[in-house]
Amino acid sequence: MSTHYEERMEADLAEIKRKVRKVSDLVELQVQRAVEAFLTGTVDLANQAVLGDRQVNRRIKELDYLCHSFIVRHAPSAGHLRFVSAVLRLAVALERVGDYAGMMGREVVRLSAPPPGTIRRDIEMLGHQARHTLSQALRAFHHGDVALAKSSLGLADQTDFTLDTVIKELIAVGEKHERPLKDLFALQRIVNLIKRVAEQAENVCEQTIFATTGETRDRRVFRVLFVDEHNDRSSQIAEAYARKAFPESGTYRSAGWRPSHALAPALIEFMDERGVDLRGAMPRKLQPVTSVPEHFHVIVSFSPGAREHLGELPYRTTLLEWQHGSGAGMDRDTLEKLYQDLADRVQDLMTTLAGPDAR
Repeated sequence: MSTHYEERMEADLAEIKRKVRKVSDLVELQVQRAVEAFLTGTVDLANQAVLGDRQVNRRIKELDYLCHSFIVRHAPSAGHLRFVSAVLRLAVALERVGDYAGMMGREVVRLSAPPPGTIRRDIEMLGHQARHTLSQALRAFHHGDVALAKSSLGLADQTDFTLDTVIKELIAVGEKHERPLKDLFALQRIVNLIKRVAEQAENVCEQTIFATTGETRDRRVFRVLFVDEHNDRSSQIAEAYARKAFPESGTYRSAGWRPSHALAPALIEFMDERGVDLRGAMPRKLQPVTSVPEHFHVIVSFSPGAREHLGELPYRTTLLEWQHGSGAGMDRDTLEKLYQDLADRVQDLMTTLAGPDAR
């Protein structure tokens, strides 16, 4: 038989869950309003999305108060504490999505005319993908469905291709001077905000998994490509050092657009002395990055002109150009200077991406 204390705790938990459902439904409605306002050009819907953001913020504050009161009143542990902690982090994600919807509404009002047909259709697809991702994530949280949450974690990536397509279309429209510049900025802002909705859905999925199982998401692994013309020196050293120093924080490749036939024996011997075996390594031919199933988070170029050989870069890929003054030789002093320079740069890169505990 439940005690009065247990009944009070369950009642408070039920109230938190009810508030979570209410604000979740409102946030989903906000996104729907903003996307439909864009697709139909309805100013009234856009204004509803703008004003509705205030209601979302009020409900988030109420939820925040309930969660902190629950912790003070009941000093929960284990599952109850995990759930309330997850709700607090979920509230942050929902508040951001509400902000995105409100900002979309403001941009829609500023458009001087409906967007061109092709762009409209692609943004409609992007909006559908983002709303579906958010809906799946919230359904997983409300039902404590870990399987659904895990299967929904990768859905945000599906919007990447559509986003890249829309950006290209906006550039083409801008080059033809078919729309005012302010419209192009507004349209780009809208597509970026829609993309962020999908990305916040992943945070919701992570909180579902944490609240139900206590598991946290695995350390993020970053995909890094090192590129130079021949793939026989700098890019090989950088790849080998990154594999050795940060094996858990990334996956690493190197390539060149005019690869040499083999690595120089002097380089193999030099790296062998540093505990890196390059005897089986071969220079690789650079392929257009669009042909890679998963995009690289970072591409590092050591040779001028790399961009023209990489092809169209995905929206979420960052291209860095690292210049060094170590010379082009294979003598020991040159290789030592180059190795130290690349080691420092790779360390800086990976701690920037993965944090100070990168490993």
